Amino acid sequence: MFAIFSAGIAPALALLSFFYLKDRISEPIPLIIRTFIIGALLVFPIMFIQYTFTTEGVDQHFIQSFFIIAFTEEFFKWFVFIYVIYHHTEFDAHYDGIVYAVSISLGFATVENILYLFVNGIGYAFTRAIFPVSSHALFGVIMGYHFGKAKMQPAYQKRNFLLAFLIPFLLHGSYNYILKAVETDWLFILIPFMIVLWIFGLQRVRSANKSSSYQKQTMKKQA
Repeated sequence: MFAIFSAGIAPALALLSFFYLKDRISEPIPLIIRTFIIGALLVFPIMFIQYTFTTEGVDQHFIQSFFIIAFTEEFFKWFVFIYVIYHHTEFDAHYDGIVYAVSISLGFATVENILYLFVNGIGYAFTRAIFPVSSHALFGVIMGYHFGKAKMQPAYQKRNFLLAFLIPFLLHGSYNYILKAVETDWLFILIPFMIVLWIFGLQRVRSANKSSSYQKQTMKKQA
């Protein structure tokens, strides 16, 4: 049991540390822990909703991938970010959005990962870390990037609110569809998808960090 908990939590903590340490203006650890826990608690209502649709016989790959899984998970994460973080006083720089959105996403991914390993065995720990857990982190990066942009550029708030949900939703749905619809050789599609997702995510990290650094320098000059 300890091995499963360790294997389930370790990749999320490693990824959260990676994105946190890239923040040039460090965020308070208690708030990050809070968002991580909230993300973890999201698993249970989402599982209930997904189970309800599954028992109703909704089994088309496209509907399952995009609407039952991707829509419910990304919508709840998006909603929690707006409700808990967006108006928080600590959310005052572009990159902050990435830190908190990744924390919510990885809280969710951690519980989901532990439950999966309990059912299917610790032998899946490596592939779970490489694919589902890291993909959740990267969906969080993209969501947080646009929330940060919305906070720093209020004139484009509505547009970035929409993109904060829409892009992670479409990417998450595509990821799920690859797993469900491609019966053989799915790795030949999923690996390039993950490489592109990492490149896309890291570009957003660099852009948000650059924006936060510029904001910090501007505030120093004004002071």
